[in-house]
Formats: sequence, C-alpha cells, structure tokens
Amino acid sequence: MSAPSYLLDTHVLLWSLNRDPRLSPRHFELIEAKENLTVSVASVWEIAIKRALGKLTTDDDPIGHIRRRAIGLLPILEAHATGTAALPPYHRDPFDRMLISQARSEGLTILTSDRRFALYDVPLA
Repeated sequence: MSAPSYLLDTHVLLWSLNRDPRLSPRHFELIEAKENLTVSVASVWEIAIKRALGKLTTDDDPIGHIRRRAIGLLPILEAHATGTAALPPYHRDPFDRMLISQARSEGLTILTSDRRFALYDVPLA
C-alpha cells in the first residue's frame, strides 16, 4: 500500500511559511518530510485575493515557497468544480469546498485544522 498523498489547506500552507505555532506537530512533520504534498490552485487563488484585499499581509512568496519545497500544484478540473455542487452545505467557504471536492476526486488526504472538514467524507490528517 502506497503512502497517502496530502493536500494542504490554505492556512496550513501559510502557517508552514513562517513555522507558525498554530501548525500542529503532525502537520509540521508531514510537511518537513516533503513527500506527497500538493497545494491546490484554489489556495493560490485564495491567497492572491486576500493579499489584494489587504486581508493577508505577508512578505513571504507562497508560490516561491511551493516551488522551493517541490510541492505539487493541483489544477482545478471540471470534475472538481462540478463536485462542489454534490457536497452538503456544512461549509460555506467556496475555497474550502473546492479543496474537499479535489481531495475526494483525487484520493488525497487533507492537512487542515478546520473541524468542519470532518463533516465530509474525506480523509483528514
């Protein structure tokens, strides 16, 4: 059986940039192992929007961080977009709903601290 592949939730990606203490030891360990990590283009999009609106101020370059760490970048496919419509409305954030749909479609485990993700049929770490 192969090792699981992980999809980083946006906040986990951002916390990993600065070694934020909110990043759980388990998530830190998985990210430091640098194996089977993926970030969604939806997270890149979310970061860009929040930076443009002034809701996120960071000097760090998330895309550069992703490239330096050799983290895979997951595009948004039609199946991912349409899959969001089949999700129950437990979570209203469209970016998080996209991550859930992508993880379900691609067989990924999500690294998140968002408890609402547990309401969905998706593996979490």
